[in-house]
Amino acid sequence: MRVNRLDHVNIITSQLDQTAQFYAALLGLERRDAPPPLTPDQAQWMHDDNGFAILHLNSVDCPRSFDRAVEPGAATGAIHHVALACTGLADLIERIEAMGLIHRINTIAAIGLTQVFTTDPNAVLLELNFFGD
Repeated sequence: MRVNRLDHVNIITSQLDQTAQFYAALLGLERRDAPPPLTPDQAQWMHDDNGFAILHLNSVDCPRSFDRAVEPGAATGAIHHVALACTGLADLIERIEAMGLIHRINTIAAIGLTQVFTTDPNAVLLELNFFGD
């Protein structure tokens, strides 16, 4: 057994449409309806350029195979942040500024990494990583 890659992150939200719009605008992810039996008002999946659904956005009332209490908009519990490997740092900064998002930039020169931190409409902290960009 081995882990091949991160498959997806699931975000439970009371603002499904706004959250999907946020990820489309900030990261350029493609919004698609989740597969049946889920409905478009219950779940939206955000796909990368390779067609992978890397974010699953679910409404509060969306049925779940493993249900547990969640509090949309609160701190993200034991998960501190979601990190995504990205390219196109200048484009991201333009998008952040156009969206008026609060953000922080951190540079780790020793490994050629620039990190951009911002939050989504549900208070999920994003770490957007750019190596050599």
